[in-house]
Amino acid sequence: MNPVRGILLKVCAIALFSVMASFIKATADHVPPGQAVFFRSFFALIVILVWLAQRGDLATGLKVNNGLGHFWRGFIGTTAMALNFAALGLLPLPEVTAIGFTAPLLTVIFAAMFLGETVRLFRLSAVGIGLIGVLIVLWPRLTIFGQTDPYTAATLGVMFVLGSAVFRALAQVHIRKLVQTDQTSAIVFYFSLTATGLSLFTIPFGWVMPTAQEWMLLIGAGLIGGLAQILLTSCYRYAPASVVAPFDYAAMLFALLIGYVWFDEVPTGYMLVGAAIVIFAGVMIIWRERQLGLKRGARKNLTPQG
Repeated sequence: MNPVRGILLKVCAIALFSVMASFIKATADHVPPGQAVFFRSFFALIVILVWLAQRGDLATGLKVNNGLGHFWRGFIGTTAMALNFAALGLLPLPEVTAIGFTAPLLTVIFAAMFLGETVRLFRLSAVGIGLIGVLIVLWPRLTIFGQTDPYTAATLGVMFVLGSAVFRALAQVHIRKLVQTDQTSAIVFYFSLTATGLSLFTIPFGWVMPTAQEWMLLIGAGLIGGLAQILLTSCYRYAPASVVAPFDYAAMLFALLIGYVWFDEVPTGYMLVGAAIVIFAGVMIIWRERQLGLKRGARKNLTPQG
C-alpha cells in the first residue's frame, strides 16, 4: 500500500474527467449527445486495450462470467452518460457537477432497496442533508410560484442531470453485484464496448460532421476518458477505497476553475453553498461506511462525470 500515490492517482483521474467533460461541453452546441457518447466510448476502448495488453491481462482481464449483467450495466451507464452530456450543453459545468453529486446519495437509497443493505439513521440523515444541498443548487431553476418556465433550456438541463444521477446510482448498485463474478478490468472494458455499440443507434436522430476543432476535442475526450479510467482503477491498488473516495469531490474545484477560465461561468452563491452541503453529506456517508468496514471499491470506480 502507498496511500499518497493512490490519492495522487485519484486526483489526476478526477482532473482528467473534468477536462473530458469540458471537451464534450465545448462541442455540445453542434454535436448531439449520442454522437459524443460514441467518441467518448470508442476511443477510450483503444486506451484500455493498450493498457491491458501492456499488463499481459487481455485474456484474463476480459473474461466474461455474467454477460447479461455487463449488458445491463452498459445500458444503464450509457443512458447516464448521454443524459449528462445533454446537460453539459444546457447548464454551466460547475452546476452539472454539483447536481451530479446526487448520485452517491441515491446509491445509498438504491442499495437498501435493491441489495437489501441496512441503512440506519446516520446515513439516511446524511442523504437528507445532501438532498437539501441539491435543492439549494436548484433553487433558482425551480418552478415554484410560477417564476420559471418549465420548458426553458436550463430547466431541461436540470432534468437531464438529475436523470443522469439516477441512472449512475443504479449503475453503481449494479456494479456492486457484478464485481462478485467479474474483474474490474472486464467491467471497464465491456462498459465502453457496450456504450460504443448503443450509441450507434442514435445515428438516425441526427449525427453531424464535426469541424476540425470538434474532431480533436471529441477524440481527445475519448482518449482522456480512457486514461482517466485507468488511473482511477489503478489508484485502488495503492490505497483503500475509503481513503481515496473523498477526493471525488475535487471535481467541484476543477469544474469551477475550468468553467470560469474556459466558459466564463461565474458560480452563484446558491451553487457554492449547495455544493458545499452536498459534499459535506457525501463525506459523512464515506466516513460512516469506513467506520462500518464496508468495502465498496466498485462503487468508487465511477465519478460524477461517469
